[in-house]
Amino acid sequence: MVSAVFHAPLDAAVAAPAATGPAPAAPARRTEPAEPPARASGFDWSALAMAVVPPVLGLALLVGLWYLVSVSTGSSIPTPLDTWKQAVAIFSDPFYRNGPNDQGVGWNVLMSLQRVAMGFGLAALVGIPAGFAIGRFDFLSRMFNPLISLLRPVSPLAWLPIGLLVFKGANPAAIWTIFICSIWPMVINTAVGVQRVPQDYMNVARVLNLSEWKIVTKILFPAVLPYMLTGVRLAVGTAWLVIVAAEMLTGGVGIGFWVWDEWNNLNVTNIIVAIFVIGIVGLLLEHALIQLATAFTFEEVKS
Repeated sequence: MVSAVFHAPLDAAVAAPAATGPAPAAPARRTEPAEPPARASGFDWSALAMAVVPPVLGLALLVGLWYLVSVSTGSSIPTPLDTWKQAVAIFSDPFYRNGPNDQGVGWNVLMSLQRVAMGFGLAALVGIPAGFAIGRFDFLSRMFNPLISLLRPVSPLAWLPIGLLVFKGANPAAIWTIFICSIWPMVINTAVGVQRVPQDYMNVARVLNLSEWKIVTKILFPAVLPYMLTGVRLAVGTAWLVIVAAEMLTGGVGIGFWVWDEWNNLNVTNIIVAIFVIGIVGLLLEHALIQLATAFTFEEVKS
């Protein structure tokens, strides 16, 4: 700042021709009020507070209500502190094995996730192409819409006996139940996305005489991607809900069977721990899919 102020008149004096006689008086310059210094950019504490305080207050409200219920019901519902101590004991060794029906919570969660991955993967392999076909061709849309409207509201547990009858095993029956219940969000959202593609896009494809494969990959897929990813998110949430109920009835290793087994042992504390485990795993699955959807959408916009 100092060098800039003093060098400017010096440079002007050097560049100006020498003048004879007394130099004219310089006009008086009005002094402008100095602008306040710019506020240094720092950490946004208000944004951090809005991101942290409301969730903490919500959790505190949950714990407070939980404590009041546990106190009012005597010893039937464990207190938050008792549940925390039990959770620490459970997760101190989550992968122990003491026989086929006595395994740590880690093995139960992994087995449930394996069933969810298989049923969800099969549903994606069938549901997404079916959604493209139903949305692309009006004949198929009119043909399958009544069937989807009829089968979609059926309760997940109603499909479990059919799976036991057909597959003669608890594990494939649970996978079948996940498949049949998680396929509908992917079919419906993908078909709706295809049907909402602007007609101008299809007219251009017709003028260019594009093949059906290029229409699907170059026009339909980029436009349908947000709808499809929304269906995938809904489907994985449904799959995680269904597996807990299915494992309660089929038995074996799994988080649903673990909840039912602890109920038979009248261990309510472990049941509450399992509820939190189910919720946290579901939250992580949804968060992972949100990140995946954001990444795919961002890459699509860049391309």
